Amino acid sequence: MSLYSTRLILAALGQSDFGIFNVVAGVVAMLSFMTNALVTTTQRYLSFYHGKGDKEKIRQVFANSLLLHVVIGGGLFVILLALAYPAVYTVLNISADRQTAAMCVYGASLVILLIAFLTAPFRSLFIARENIVYISIIDVLDGMLKLLIAIFLTQMVSFDKLIMYSFMLIGISMFNLLAFAVYALHHFEECHIPRLKEWDSHFIHSLSGFTGWTVYSTGCILARTQGIAIIINRFLGSAINAAYGIALQVSGATYFLTQAITNAMNPQIMKAEGAGNRAHMIRLAESVCKYAFLLLAMAAIPLIAEMPAILHLWLGEVPEYAVMFCQYVLLASLVDQLTTGLGTANQAIGKIRNYSLLINSIKVLTLPCAWACLHYGLPVISVMYCFVGFETVCMLIRLPFLKITAGISIRHFAKEVFVPLLIPTATIVSVCYTMTQYFDFKYRFIVTIITSVTAYVVAIGLFGLSSDEKRILHNIIDNKILHKK
Repeated sequence: MSLYSTRLILAALGQSDFGIFNVVAGVVAMLSFMTNALVTTTQRYLSFYHGKGDKEKIRQVFANSLLLHVVIGGGLFVILLALAYPAVYTVLNISADRQTAAMCVYGASLVILLIAFLTAPFRSLFIARENIVYISIIDVLDGMLKLLIAIFLTQMVSFDKLIMYSFMLIGISMFNLLAFAVYALHHFEECHIPRLKEWDSHFIHSLSGFTGWTVYSTGCILARTQGIAIIINRFLGSAINAAYGIALQVSGATYFLTQAITNAMNPQIMKAEGAGNRAHMIRLAESVCKYAFLLLAMAAIPLIAEMPAILHLWLGEVPEYAVMFCQYVLLASLVDQLTTGLGTANQAIGKIRNYSLLINSIKVLTLPCAWACLHYGLPVISVMYCFVGFETVCMLIRLPFLKITAGISIRHFAKEVFVPLLIPTATIVSVCYTMTQYFDFKYRFIVTIITSVTAYVVAIGLFGLSSDEKRILHNIIDNKILHKK
């Protein structure tokens, strides 16, 4: 639904307006990372105290988290509103005839940002309680609503579609807030509308400190992502920036695959650390790295191989450089997944200042590198070389860092994570390469996907799983499937 909706939105808005939306909404999105940071912080403390079994602390954490969200969200809204005019009319490279529409997009994005701040503590409560089913239902409904909006825009002729699209997204944000808040207030005992007297300086200090460094980490990631969009827009214009926006849509759609793993396992990692079981926490973090990569690779590698055909089927008219951007953004995501669970392990321990400064500062170095490449006339692909290169450095640095802070064994990590991934990854890459190099027929991508994924799953079953994992899988099949029949 996400990918098809993007095709319809691109067709309805056109490449120029789609690029405007990507860069203007992206400016606000550069600060919406704070909601993700606050979700991570709240979920960490809720899960940690769930592990300790302290119900009163859980209630206090939620109350103070919600109050903190209101304060920060309201403050950001006022500051960004004051910066609206210079941002749209001076900083961004937008043609004069579309500046009014861009201002409407900016305003709508601010309202969506505020709503996201209010939604964040409720969503984090669902994650901490491991109620993944309800989160999934709301996410699917969110996707369905966006698809309906996309279909509506393709039929609309009498209004400015860019403005209409922006304000319709506000309605979806309100739906998400109400869906999470109403359910949580009725079903979770620790969830309530806090009063000002519940403001606790101790919890606020703890939450703010953890949030500050989480904000820095998430901000570095999103500053890199949206900063590249701004750099491309400044040097090459909004049409080529639309191609980069499509790559982010593809990356966001595949991100849901790894999110399925991390949402299920991150609360367990926090609870294990809260219960004082460091060894179990590290084993879970290693599992996140392994399974997140396996799941993403199953989708990403065939997509990378058949990207031209898939984008043509998806979009019809494929913007210039869209194929290249999509391929490299997916490759960077794959690299990141190799050690992504170690970041969660560091959050569970709670000492995140040095991790944030070291690991995520490196990601921001992509921006001056990308700027220099375009400034000195290098081709656009050089920007993606910077993107993947710095992502690889970050992935590798996590290992020695967690060895120092959490006591992980790099040799054990390589044995449990890297080695089992070798044969399955080589298998799916080999099949995709063979299909794309030696066969050429209509709808080849379908055969490529089916054959590569089939071979990949077989390789995982034979070489990617440990003996304990094979035993667990056998028991699931025997007890839940065969026995049921």
